[in-house]
Amino acid sequence: MPKYAWEGRLPQGGFRKGEVEGPSEMAVRAYLRQQQIIPTKIIAKGKEFKINLPFMKGRVKKKSLAIFTRQLATMIDAGLPLVQSLDILSKQEESETFQGIISTVKNEVEAGATLAAALQKHPRVFDNMYVNLVVAAEEAGTLDVILNRLATHIEKMEALKKKIRAALVYPAMIVTVAIGVTVVLMVFVVPVFEKLFAGIGSSLPLPTQIVIAISNVFKRYTPVLIALTVIMIIVLRKYYKTEDGKRKIDGLVLKAPIFGELIRKVSVSRFARTLATLVTSGVPILESLNIVAGASGNKVVEEAILKGRTSISEGQTISEPLAQSGVFPMMVTQMISVGETTGSLELMLTKIADFYDDEVDMAVATLSSMLEPVLMVFLGVIVGGLVISMYLPIFKMASAF
Repeated sequence: MPKYAWEGRLPQGGFRKGEVEGPSEMAVRAYLRQQQIIPTKIIAKGKEFKINLPFMKGRVKKKSLAIFTRQLATMIDAGLPLVQSLDILSKQEESETFQGIISTVKNEVEAGATLAAALQKHPRVFDNMYVNLVVAAEEAGTLDVILNRLATHIEKMEALKKKIRAALVYPAMIVTVAIGVTVVLMVFVVPVFEKLFAGIGSSLPLPTQIVIAISNVFKRYTPVLIALTVIMIIVLRKYYKTEDGKRKIDGLVLKAPIFGELIRKVSVSRFARTLATLVTSGVPILESLNIVAGASGNKVVEEAILKGRTSISEGQTISEPLAQSGVFPMMVTQMISVGETTGSLELMLTKIADFYDDEVDMAVATLSSMLEPVLMVFLGVIVGGLVISMYLPIFKMASAF
């Protein structure tokens, strides 16, 4: 059905505008009057060019989710009914996917379902943590407070992801450029020099011989090398999906030089902030630890958290198994231990998260300043080495005259 943009007045004097689908302009006009809106302008919208990629279908940006959560909290705090709030948010949402989800949630709530039950049917958008916080909020009657807290949590987690991307994008680009330049030189440039050197008659310098040999391998076996690379990636991905593979690879990631410590700090920050948000919002500690473990993204960290959960279920503390895991720094486990002893676990977890957010900022800044000269040297050695090895025979010829 065609889409219409409309503007209208409310009987009490307000002004509204939006978009709606309908078979005709008259049908849209009738629909607006049913909603007690006096239409002043209705315009048929042209068909928009859109690209629907399979892997993007059903995706909702975390930024959109955070905005929706905060706006819903504001509307509820202002006294608007939940169904009306969801209706308004669905109409103003730009993403058609998210708009449809919000509208579906609104219809289910209007039919008598709880908000948590309606959200639970869309796990790709509203994860286990989100649903559990809404459950706790509905039971305690503090939906607006917890939604605001949840929006803040989502924003902070997204900020953390952006910091990691900022730290990884630059080195990834440099390495990609280095590989690309090397392949181009090996496949297209070195063979030209090889033909030139064929008529020299004397033996070539060793570096030149090595580069020409590598170039010949690239020319002859490029399809094989590409196939082997693809097969290796597929095998690694399948292995990573197994329990043992995930444990070993995630363990290696945490032990990796330079990046390992950064990933560890990010994991600690994410663990502390997520657990603090859940516990503060009234979610039981065992359920909170289960959610945090599942959302950790690292098998080694997940197993350490689950051991802490088992420890608590047996009447012990959470700090001891976390300390024994070797994943969490001593300062973190000691602060958690103090929090458990004094009954201020949420406060300690928040302080840990804030501290490690600052640590991540410093680590990203340090990493960027360290990697820039290292990567420049790496690029210079690769490209410069290839160029020099090609010119060595020319220098040798020049010195003979």
